[in-house]
Amino acid sequence: MDNISHSLVGLAIGELVQRSLPPEPVAEQQSLRRRLLLAACGAASNLPDLDLVLSRLLPAPLGNLLHHRGYTHTFVYALVQAALLAGLLWALWPAARRLLRTSSAARTGLLAVTVIGFLMHIALDYLNSYGVHPLYPFDQRWLYGDILFIVEPVIWVAFGVPLALMPASRSLKIALLAVLAAVVALATARGFLHWASMLALAAVAIGLGSLQWKAPARSRRALLGALVVAIGFIGVQSLASREGKRVVASELHAIDPASRLLDTALTGFPANPLCWIFVSVERNDAAGTYRLRRGMLSVAPALLPAAACPAALSEPVAIASSAINLAWKDEGRLADLRTRAAECHFHAWLRFARAPALGPASATDARFSMGASDNFSTFSYAPFVGQPCPASVPPWDLPRQDLLAP
Repeated sequence: MDNISHSLVGLAIGELVQRSLPPEPVAEQQSLRRRLLLAACGAASNLPDLDLVLSRLLPAPLGNLLHHRGYTHTFVYALVQAALLAGLLWALWPAARRLLRTSSAARTGLLAVTVIGFLMHIALDYLNSYGVHPLYPFDQRWLYGDILFIVEPVIWVAFGVPLALMPASRSLKIALLAVLAAVVALATARGFLHWASMLALAAVAIGLGSLQWKAPARSRRALLGALVVAIGFIGVQSLASREGKRVVASELHAIDPASRLLDTALTGFPANPLCWIFVSVERNDAAGTYRLRRGMLSVAPALLPAAACPAALSEPVAIASSAINLAWKDEGRLADLRTRAAECHFHAWLRFARAPALGPASATDARFSMGASDNFSTFSYAPFVGQPCPASVPPWDLPRQDLLAP
């Protein structure tokens, strides 16, 4: 997920924990504890993304692909990071250190928000098609949620509205709400959001805003409401994702019964459970080939056909039905992929690539663009010819081992 989503969730969790603990006996201590818990949870919700500094350990694009969402996005290292963050706050914040020495509630809160913040970061990143491998070192597989778009306005609105109404300054409240409203309106005008999604977001904002408006200082209703909205939306998206994969499997089997569907990566449209972008991976053993397809689908075509999904994220149409629009396909030889995989740099790249599309000069992961279009995952062959094999390659399992195996 984007770091604004991580930050909003972290601040909301920190505030919820703060309001769930018994108050401190002195108002100044209560205020200090609130600042401590919000700072700790906000930091914990973002610190795993500092793994980007490790990208220099490998040549581009391998460093970013293999080390981002790497070790820092695992449950074991989340606990280590939580301990380090708590230690830094203790060492560098004298007032907080004095409070922690005397207040068991502050110690409990700090422990809760640091652990929850890191775990929530991993959980949110799991929800999209990029993936994480949280069970390392016990399991090196990538796990993909295929549930949410990487920037999800439901998360922004659900947690942003209650937080925006908490400052004492009326002008600041209005400014923060205006920013949220402008973002949603602009996304709709630019064709990223369906107008029905905009209305649903407005209803969520009004509902949660009414819970927070003039609520008592320690009221948790709006924050709990935000959690209910977020969890409910994720649940709906999960069911829709499952149905989307069923639709893709059915449609592709009708097109080519001889191919075996290995994987379908799904990316949901923002605030829209009906529209999805998919990338499928098929294998045809008889022909010795594998096929990638990319397109759009609707899980409820009678309600919203695929052609009516928001325009800014729509794919060009090569083959269309009411449920699915095929925009692009690529067919490669299994033998060519296996030959490439014998080269150590390309083999390292395959530790990330879920939908590897091979071109004459480069390969790319079709999750992030169609055809030979370059994206952050694009691997050019020429710079690595004759180069020594890279060190510091993480041990992640190859997502497409099922194409390399006989």
